[in-house]
Amino acid sequence: MEPDLFTAAAEERQEKDPTGSPLAVRMRPRTLDEVVGQQHLLKPGSPLRRLVGEGGTGPAGPSSVILWGPPGTGKTTLAYVVSKATNKRFVELSAITAGVKEVRAVIDGARRAVGGYGKETVLFLDEIHRFSKAQQDSLLPAVENRWVTLIAATTENPYFSVISPLLSRSLLLTLEPLTDDDVRGLLRRALSDERGLGDAVTLPEDTEAHLLRIAGGDARRALTALEAAAGAALDKGEAEVTLETLEETVDRAAVKYDRDGDQHYDVASALIKSIRGSDVDAALHYLARMIEAGEDPRFIARRLMISASEDIGLADPNALPVAVAAAQAVAMIGFPEAALTLSHATIALALAPKSNAATTAIGAALEDVRKGHAGPVPAHLRDSHYKGAGKLGHGQGYVYPHDLQEGIAAQQYAPDELKDRTYYTPTRHGAEARYADAVEWTRGHLGRKRS
Repeated sequence: MEPDLFTAAAEERQEKDPTGSPLAVRMRPRTLDEVVGQQHLLKPGSPLRRLVGEGGTGPAGPSSVILWGPPGTGKTTLAYVVSKATNKRFVELSAITAGVKEVRAVIDGARRAVGGYGKETVLFLDEIHRFSKAQQDSLLPAVENRWVTLIAATTENPYFSVISPLLSRSLLLTLEPLTDDDVRGLLRRALSDERGLGDAVTLPEDTEAHLLRIAGGDARRALTALEAAAGAALDKGEAEVTLETLEETVDRAAVKYDRDGDQHYDVASALIKSIRGSDVDAALHYLARMIEAGEDPRFIARRLMISASEDIGLADPNALPVAVAAAQAVAMIGFPEAALTLSHATIALALAPKSNAATTAIGAALEDVRKGHAGPVPAHLRDSHYKGAGKLGHGQGYVYPHDLQEGIAAQQYAPDELKDRTYYTPTRHGAEARYADAVEWTRGHLGRKRS
């Protein structure tokens, strides 16, 4: 819905005296040049710059856009900048509270505005993934005919949450998580800017580092925590926001963990060794430390995938699919929900039966190859499909296993030098017991000798 007189009056009072607004609101950028991060979306001629009037009029006007990114990366901020900088009519809706009726009212108003006095409309629709298919369908005519220029924001993968016709009529812009340097710059600006804290407090290095961990790349979370801690410090008559004050305010202890130092590797190592040792509680402890320290969830997921093959292998063939699925889910949802997925995978791996047989098998095979133990491929196994291969004896004498009743052909497969070498020594742990039986049976039928 468009702002009424009361909303407009409230916004005017806020602009004249912003001190009553949250710090995150007061520090919203006023221009695209003040936006922190997302520089890949703010180059000259980009869709967002065209939306605020930097080129792109007439038949080559700006396209509708869908902003996709984690919370706190600036989707609402970018829409706010557009609303302030554009000379277009700007209307904001939230998919949480709006429906088809509100959408149609905006579209009708947009058509009247462009027909009556040539004013184009920008519609910002927050959380578009909450709209049903029918509700999203109601946007199509307006977007296709450019009665409105749509800016839609979503935290969920639009390929799953936004209908294909709307995606095809819009540009998909992916917002990247803010880096620590991005959030650090925003915090320092908030400390000194008159719109922010106006140098009322200072932020020591250790407190700033903990704030960055708390934020986890979320600018809104960082500014909210800073405002709360600064208020607590000023209430105590202190001009410095100490680490103790910050911890008291946000109720989160500063985890002694340096993502670029020894702690990074020590805690990651402890996580994997706890999983290997089947201590699920210790594994969850180290996982929690990594999460609280702001570790990249993709790094944790990668370690779990390695563990699934290195320490579990065929003792639980489902371990690797669980770890891979967790990594895919983490990439799609991010924190904080990714903590649930990582916990799921960590528990499954810690409690799975263990075997390093796959690890030692490839290690032994690689060692032989690196020592030069290879030799020519047996002639009957060589490629016989090209012209002249038969004259070289390639493929001659090869027995096709599927032609035999048992489906296994007793012929030599390894090079002469390695024909009796064994690499895989399965355990009897969990599901690998049946692989141990299979190995014993197949090697017997192949007439293999143990080295």
